[in-house]
Amino acid sequence: MSDLLLLIDDEDLFREDLASLLRQEGFACRTASSGEEGLRVAEEEIPDIVLCDLIMPGMGGLDVVDGLAKLCPETCVMVLTAYGSMETAVEAFRKGAVDYILKPVVQQDLVLKVRRCLEHRRLRQEVRYLRRHLSEVSVGTNLVGKSPAMIAARSTIQKIASAESTVLITGESGTGKEVVARAIHESGPGPERPFVAVNCAALPRDLFESELFGHVRGAYTGAHRDKAGFFEVAEGGTLFLDEISELPLDLQPKLLRAIELQEITRVGSTRPISIHARIIATTNRDLKKEITEGRFREDLYYRIRVVELTLSPLRERREDIPLLVEHLLNRHHSRLKRLVLGVDHEAMRVLMAAPWPGNVRELDNVLERSVLLSEGEFLTLSDLPPELTGTVTCPSLSDDFRAAVRAYEREHIRQVLAASGGNREEAARRLGVNASTLYRRLKEFGL
Repeated sequence: MSDLLLLIDDEDLFREDLASLLRQEGFACRTASSGEEGLRVAEEEIPDIVLCDLIMPGMGGLDVVDGLAKLCPETCVMVLTAYGSMETAVEAFRKGAVDYILKPVVQQDLVLKVRRCLEHRRLRQEVRYLRRHLSEVSVGTNLVGKSPAMIAARSTIQKIASAESTVLITGESGTGKEVVARAIHESGPGPERPFVAVNCAALPRDLFESELFGHVRGAYTGAHRDKAGFFEVAEGGTLFLDEISELPLDLQPKLLRAIELQEITRVGSTRPISIHARIIATTNRDLKKEITEGRFREDLYYRIRVVELTLSPLRERREDIPLLVEHLLNRHHSRLKRLVLGVDHEAMRVLMAAPWPGNVRELDNVLERSVLLSEGEFLTLSDLPPELTGTVTCPSLSDDFRAAVRAYEREHIRQVLAASGGNREEAARRLGVNASTLYRRLKEFGL
């Protein structure tokens, strides 16, 4: 489709002659004899480029430029005038014009400028598309699944990635909280900046403060030199505090102060250091219960919980298991150099029905073990751990994969509904779907 140009000029002869030239050069060209008419045409068709006279009766060219910036901000605007001055040129650029052309117009120069402007516009659009595409790929690479819960998680990540607000990710162990944290970081404005992961449960209690905030030489026995803490190392990037519920109670006020004031003080020093790092925290515990029992500060909880993202356990999104299996097998195939093309029907039925208390981490470990011990191109029941196959009772199903997934979806909904005491609203909440979706599924499955 030809690029659309809109020519706005009150001089009839000039307008029609220039429009004819532009059409001969292969452009689709609309014309308008006033600023008011030009804005109406732009609203109807959203032109790629607008050529607008500066001095016209009624609405002047600068007002048209201002209106176009609000109406179609992606449109390139070039100002035409026979009465040029530095002041009007600066004002036109300030309002959003991309070029300033003096009359009488040199036709070849004008056509060249139009083509360059269009090429620049296309490059901007391509860069914007690639950035969006890369962001989506980054979010989608490890966040595998098409369940409502995973779709909602990816949507939330896209919404919050560009902000710097603190995020609290909750969920059982093995649900992929660090994967989500990295997806937030990599989808943000500085994916190349540091992502510093701190396992709060693994740090020795007596070194906690030093590791987080750093220390100066002589701060304690063994402190032979100044050392930057995790906050400083993460400067400009993301500080990921895994299992923040393990943070000692006496350190929690210092963490709260660091987040609120965006500054820390190294152990043994009195000089505050400004820091700028996004905080993403995770926990597999109920922090409200921890607050009630005096193990976690309420003010810190609300500070880190600007945005909360809860990850569903694998048993509540079994429809994601086939996609996860494919993704994880591809990763193990590349890393272990073992050719495993997939999983046969019987093995997949077991994987779909297993309780997975360890969630995706457990599934990943099971598949890695099975790939190492397998002898064929497809994993079979004999390749799965005995403790897994011995605890799973698979109903008799056809070999049709869609039928198998549908049968397990039906059974899973039945079990969650039973665990919810027949309360459909509660069951929908646990399943991560809205009530209308659950009602539709219940009707489809005859439950």
